Amino acid sequence: MERRSFLKATGSAAAAAALAGCSSDSDETEGGEEETGGGMDSTDSSGGDVGTDLKQDGDLWRVNTGTMTTMDPIEATDTQSGIVIQQMFDPLMNYPDSQPAVEGLMAADYEVSDDFTTYTFQLKDATFHNGDTVTASDFAYAFERLTASDNSSRAYFVLDSLGVTHETTTETIDGEEQEVYEPGTLGVTAVDETTLEIQLESPFASTLEMLAYSSFSPVPEGMIGDIEGYDGEVSQGEFSSSSPVGNGPFEFDTWDSGTEARVSAYDDYYGESPNVDGVHFAVIENDSANYNYAMNRNADIFELPTAQYDPGKVSVEEEDDQGRQNGTYGELRNGDTANYSGVSNIGVFYLGFNMASVPKPVRQAVAYAMNQHTVVEQVFKQRGEPAYNFTPKSIFPGGAQNYNDRAENEYPYGYDDSRLGEARSVMEDAGYGQNERVAIELTIYESGVWSETASILRDQLESVYIDLEVNQAPFNTLLERGRNGELEMYSLGWVADWPAPDNFLQLLNPPQTDTSLDFPISYVNWQPENGDAAQRAEEAYQSIAENPEPTEEDQAARNEAYVELEDANWEDVAMLPVYHELTELFWYDHVDFTPPAGMGPSRQKMNTVSLGDRQ
Repeated sequence: MERRSFLKATGSAAAAAALAGCSSDSDETEGGEEETGGGMDSTDSSGGDVGTDLKQDGDLWRVNTGTMTTMDPIEATDTQSGIVIQQMFDPLMNYPDSQPAVEGLMAADYEVSDDFTTYTFQLKDATFHNGDTVTASDFAYAFERLTASDNSSRAYFVLDSLGVTHETTTETIDGEEQEVYEPGTLGVTAVDETTLEIQLESPFASTLEMLAYSSFSPVPEGMIGDIEGYDGEVSQGEFSSSSPVGNGPFEFDTWDSGTEARVSAYDDYYGESPNVDGVHFAVIENDSANYNYAMNRNADIFELPTAQYDPGKVSVEEEDDQGRQNGTYGELRNGDTANYSGVSNIGVFYLGFNMASVPKPVRQAVAYAMNQHTVVEQVFKQRGEPAYNFTPKSIFPGGAQNYNDRAENEYPYGYDDSRLGEARSVMEDAGYGQNERVAIELTIYESGVWSETASILRDQLESVYIDLEVNQAPFNTLLERGRNGELEMYSLGWVADWPAPDNFLQLLNPPQTDTSLDFPISYVNWQPENGDAAQRAEEAYQSIAENPEPTEEDQAARNEAYVELEDANWEDVAMLPVYHELTELFWYDHVDFTPPAGMGPSRQKMNTVSLGDRQ
């Protein structure tokens, strides 16, 4: 869906604009986008026992991960795939150690025009893993694939988020005339072998941050024949599963989707060469199996499932300028004391409502019943922060202090409080009662902590005339049902594509939430007939779109609109924020490692990791 175009249009007729290739992100981050089903305690009956004798693998950095779906940067929407892709592919920009401030990666230098619409990049001297030189034409080809390939899940990154210039044609789709991208018209030009020019339709304040996403990484021109003008050397299926060719510090070795993936150090990397021979990713979905794998010292770095986590064993020795709390954790079950880092992720986990199916009084009653503090303290064992705004604290207008002040003083449904009396009143005022109850289905992805949270909420809502039926679904099934408008209430999360509020609040722009569209960005169906603040929310997001320049004046206008959109969500309860995740990592003493900052592990390169002697 070409969202930038219909954001500039007026009224519901704009929803007719649709474009193939747009998708939500899966974790299990689907967002980046990341729509995510990860979080504190994602569980699955699949996966489990990956070989346990990896102690002789030498200088392999050994990591646990979940199921991956693809090695193609334009196709990936889940965090697990993104972590591996991040090691094999280098885009123009990068978040060093996942800090929310970009610097050049493949870009040696860049210039921006006075009107903020033309970006010109000078490329570093680099080669692909097949030995070919990386050129500006390879980038132009990669951008075209991202925009025009049927395999792309991120076309809107180019056409909407960045708003790269392009032409459209009118096609009849499902009986409706729609404007779709005309292949070959994208405003991305190879000026010469080392100069790339990107032309935007209008300014976009987060352009450089957006270009740090791995979807914008180059691939050898013509290698995959999934766009017009290229026959391809390999099929997209081969490229995405067994023969990806990138330009990053590691090159592809092997991948078995249910067992493991491996990448090897690329000897001719243009940047800092890897300190390890490669990275081994063990695919283990089950929490207990993950825990046993780490306790057997088969992983160098790991997370601890909530069931095995004891907050009393955390000892924080310092907090750095990125907000990372560093220290130790222990003892572990195996007798070791692990190194520890915890940092608030730039993301939010929430309960969403299909507003066309769940009446506003019911949504408000759920908000009154929910005590975010209780969930974080009792269910998540303090592994996070209560969420009252959809935008995370570190990027909230006015900063964390303004976030906290609004939450404590303005949140209408009770700060650190479960207001069942108010919940009962709003239901009774709407005509509900003991003899006029309402049944709602809550669909959660397969997660122990969300299951426990749902159970608490179900018990509370019983006293306010709401019968909550809780069902679990595999993550991808939940997303498919959401896109089809088949959910009533659901659990999901969003992790930053780029560190700005509009990346999050796009999920609350009413025209983009219509599940009759091919690829709605969220599944809430926020319309004036089911939300008094729908028009207010749409106008706020239009204000964001109309003030896109990286200037103080436009930033001030966006900040005002961000808060207005958060307030509209409070009024209509389209999405109920629950928690902001605390990313906690644990590693053994033989590891020399800088833990990721707020952009999370999926944005971190592993070429700087060093390993000493294992015990």
